[in-house]
Amino acid sequence: MVGLLVANERITENYVREKLRENGYYEADNGVVIEEQKSQIKRVQTLLKSASKAKTGKGGYPEFIITWESDPNFLIVVECKADTKYHESPDLDKPKDYAVDGVLHYARYLSKDFTILALAVSGTSEDYTKVSNYLIPCGSKDHKVLTNEDGIEVNDILSFEDYYRLASFDPQVERKRHSDLLAFAKDLHELIWTAAKISEEDKPLLVSGTLIALMNQPFLNSFQYYSPEDMPRKWLEAIKDELDKADIPKAKKDTMRQPYATVAGQPNLGKPDAKIAKKYPKGVLYEVIKEINDNVWPFISVYHNFDVVGHFYGEFLKYTAGDKKALGIVLTPRHVTELFCDIANITKKDTVIDICAGTGGFLISAMHRMLKTAMTEEERLDIKKNRLIGIENSPKMFALAASNMILRGDGKANLHQSSCFEPTLKRAITVPDPALGVKRPNIGLLNPPYAQSKSDAELHELYFVKEMLDLLEKGGTGVAIIPVSCVIMPNKVKHEILQKHTLKAVMSMPSELFYPVGTVTCIVVFEAHKPHKETNKKTWFGYWREDGYVKTKHMGRIDLNHEWQDIKSRWLEAYSNNEVHAGESVTAYVDADSEWIAEAYLETDYSKLTKKDFEEVVKDYALFKLTNDI
Repeated sequence: MVGLLVANERITENYVREKLRENGYYEADNGVVIEEQKSQIKRVQTLLKSASKAKTGKGGYPEFIITWESDPNFLIVVECKADTKYHESPDLDKPKDYAVDGVLHYARYLSKDFTILALAVSGTSEDYTKVSNYLIPCGSKDHKVLTNEDGIEVNDILSFEDYYRLASFDPQVERKRHSDLLAFAKDLHELIWTAAKISEEDKPLLVSGTLIALMNQPFLNSFQYYSPEDMPRKWLEAIKDELDKADIPKAKKDTMRQPYATVAGQPNLGKPDAKIAKKYPKGVLYEVIKEINDNVWPFISVYHNFDVVGHFYGEFLKYTAGDKKALGIVLTPRHVTELFCDIANITKKDTVIDICAGTGGFLISAMHRMLKTAMTEEERLDIKKNRLIGIENSPKMFALAASNMILRGDGKANLHQSSCFEPTLKRAITVPDPALGVKRPNIGLLNPPYAQSKSDAELHELYFVKEMLDLLEKGGTGVAIIPVSCVIMPNKVKHEILQKHTLKAVMSMPSELFYPVGTVTCIVVFEAHKPHKETNKKTWFGYWREDGYVKTKHMGRIDLNHEWQDIKSRWLEAYSNNEVHAGESVTAYVDADSEWIAEAYLETDYSKLTKKDFEEVVKDYALFKLTNDI
């Protein structure tokens, strides 16, 4: 009987093998490695050396262990049983006899170092087979049933790409990957700083240029063979080849190439001095390319809504000497770029503009949200080619934004390297050529450069808001995040804006939202080309000071207690319905001379005040004074 069960189990294994083959696991050059009943991976061997299902203290292995060269920290493990009645036990405590019990047994050992996709298969044919899929995030012993994007349990053997994608969007897995990316960004900065010795503003260009170069298959396959002297030239040629494929006008390509050419010309990226050459015999640029290929590509290939280039830009800023605020750069956190898309309720039918695009964070979040509503390839192509407009004045930041879009399969995105105040460009956006397929934008998203002193009148953040609103079609929605000083202090721009546009809402944001930069901000929402006085509507004010994010020593502000999604849902519901809640939201008639801030209109329930509330107010006031009394 035992012999028959073993023989039938071989049939189940053959069935699994055939399904893996059908799903492309055995295709050449895909980087997927399948091992059976053993493993050559040292970490796996160490973790399973006492994983006997019979609890003898000896080692044991599942039927299949599947790995991927591009992300060695993700494993698929498979256990098989011949009879479906031995699929899983009631208490999942019989690993020797049941498929689910067995695969979870091995997964718990391996999850100390890996994120595990555990696959249990029982039965001997297509019609008489049970399949269960579980996810065990790295560092956890708890398993979760694997579900698809619609929350439906997966009961089939999927392709490696589908498994990896579904596993990656588990919150715990995503947090671990983000943590790993933060740690890598710090290490990469150290490498670039000590060995490459390139300027602060060129560091993110080195990252984005490398990511584009790695898209070039010949370069990806051969960069390890180039000499240190040849590597910068080959790197630049690979970038040029990828830009040539992109649907970008030649003038824009030339604008993009120049910053990368400057980076390639840095002497230490070619032939470094003897001391550095001894430590990195294949060259500093090779080391950077190898590290980015190993650590960043798996992330960017999955998280299409994540501004990876902006992430590195922000991380590198942390190590910049001097006052970060003096740089005039305040990058928008990802959860805020996504919040903007929710506030504007962006769909595939909208056209979105960001007149201060930076690294493209708003455009990436908008594109991701729009693509989720697209049903056909034609709609997806329309979104990427026609429904995203970006303007960025800095040539280097423009190169970062354009590279970000190219990395997501979009070679155009209607990015413009120009001032957003340039008359010719403004005319082209407000009266677009119908032949180009691009419509006048109806959604504007903006985080303008923050003025560095009171004398920067021409750079007042509200002038950028006004410019964005003027570019939108009538009835369009403009959302911006700006310093609170813009909305509580009298200024003529408030009058100019309300003469043409309606102030729909203002939300007070957390005082440390842009930590470590000490700028206290608010979100303003406008309806374009409908004069505020004529609409005669109350403005909704939200007190959004607590987003659930907390400061940590090494990762900055993070959603440590996983509160953000619930908080965001509550905020959006109150905003969408103009709800009034004591101490949280209020409506009021305002004009250009009014204070546009919730605190001016909220009724305070003094019985609920705590010492922490007092401390927060004092801290907010101190930050406000610090950032405005210059």
